Formats: sequence, structure tokens, C-alpha cells
Amino acid sequence: MKSLDYVNEQKLTIMEQDIKIAKSMSNIGHKIAVMSGKGGVGKSTVTVNLAEAFAMKGYKTGILDADLHGPNVPKMLGMDKSWISTNSEGMIPAETKNGIKVISTEFLLPSNNSPIIWRGPKKTGAIRQFLSDVSWDDLDILLVDNPPGTGDEPLTVLQSIPSLDGVVIVTTPQSVALEDVEKCINMTKKLNIRIFGVIENMSGFICPECHEEIFIFGKGGGKQISEKFDIPFLGSLPLDIDTYKASEEGISIIDKDLDSEISKKILNIVDKIKYSF
Repeated sequence: MKSLDYVNEQKLTIMEQDIKIAKSMSNIGHKIAVMSGKGGVGKSTVTVNLAEAFAMKGYKTGILDADLHGPNVPKMLGMDKSWISTNSEGMIPAETKNGIKVISTEFLLPSNNSPIIWRGPKKTGAIRQFLSDVSWDDLDILLVDNPPGTGDEPLTVLQSIPSLDGVVIVTTPQSVALEDVEKCINMTKKLNIRIFGVIENMSGFICPECHEEIFIFGKGGGKQISEKFDIPFLGSLPLDIDTYKASEEGISIIDKDLDSEISKKILNIVDKIKYSF
């Protein structure tokens, strides 16, 4: 079934849907939203690699791609040609070769370049339907790839998931990204939701010719903002050409080269998150 017809077709009261969401989420051990203040910081890439790292450590893992207008998770996992099916329980997530379960609007579009042209209520309705009508079965970890910013979609995720464990904030070092991240952190704090910590992505670039580290977007911004808000700094990830190539090939860097320095950094970040459960 590659169609958007299923989404938003059920008309339920908010209370009825809240009950369905609670039931759907009840078999999931830990629920984590991955957030950023602005787009283009590599949030989806981080989400995919965190999921692969959790799966590598033996956790039954799923990803809810809540970025409706830029659903990139399937492509990054080599699943952009996958379909999802439905049964009496609802939608059945697609599954990677490593057993990661994924739901995304990308699976429902007629083609990869088909836009979703929806206003706010339909977008929030679709997210709530993903939360209520997806049959995840038993999961240890569900990562939600939230759209950037502090608008309808991320707010719907944060307010609709019962017992959300917390959020992971992704930023890049430059001041433009950090200013938007501050808004994201303040939003999360206003909602009294735990922040597991900050990941600084695109932290530096190792020149393949001279092997010198170049800080294209600045240095240390993620650590500075974690100190400013007194939240954990989970680590920094470099601007890495192998990670880029892996995403283009539809494979995570964790799956492609487990012994790479960036894979070790991602696995270390996952350890910090799981030790704080």
C-alpha cells in the first residue's frame, strides 16, 4: 500500500485517540525524540546512526520519522523503495535488514519527489495517527526524528507520547544554529521534558590531504550551550565524508564501518544515553 489514503481517514475524538496512543506505546521500553532548533544540522543522520548503534547493542529499535515534509530516514537506511502494509491492528512498520522498524510518510507517497502539501491540523493529525495506529509490537527503543523548530509537529510529538523518556538535541557549532537550539531547549524545559543532552554535529573536518582538522562551522558551540543550560554534553561528531557517502548509499556509518572513529563516538553517545535511563 503506497498511498496517503490511510492517513487521517479515521475520525476519532482526541480522548479516543489518546487511549489508542497509550495502548500503541505501551509495549515500548524507552521513547526518545531527536530534535534540532533548525534544519540542516544532520538530525536525521544522527537519528539513523543512533538507531543502528542501539540495534548493534542488542536493543529492539524503531524509528518514527515525524519529519513529514522531509522524510529522509528511509533513504538513509536504503529503504526508500519499501512499502508498508496494514492489518486489523493498523500500519505495520517496514524493517531494515538489521531489524530496525521504521514508519515514515515516504512509504506512503506515490513517488520520491511527491510533496506533502498539508496545513497544520492535517499534519498534527497524521503524526497522532502514526502514534496511535502503528503496530510496533515489543520495542526496547523508539527514536522519533522530529522536524526542526518549535512548531506544530514537534510540539505534537512532545505532548502526545505518553511517558516520553526525553529528548536528544542536535546542533552544529555555529552561532546561527545555537540561537535556534536555545529556543528548542527552552521549549522542552517549558514542557518539563527531560533533555538527555546535546550532540554537536559537523564539529570539525579532517582534511584527507594534509590530515589537519579544520573547524568549518566554528568550535565548541555544543559544549558551551550544554554548560549554559546545565545539561549533559553527549559528544561531538565530525563532518565526515565517509558518513556522507554511507547515507548516499543507503547505509549507516555504524553498519558500514563499525571500527571507524565516528562509529566509536556514536556508540559512546548511545552508552551515555542508555546509562541515564
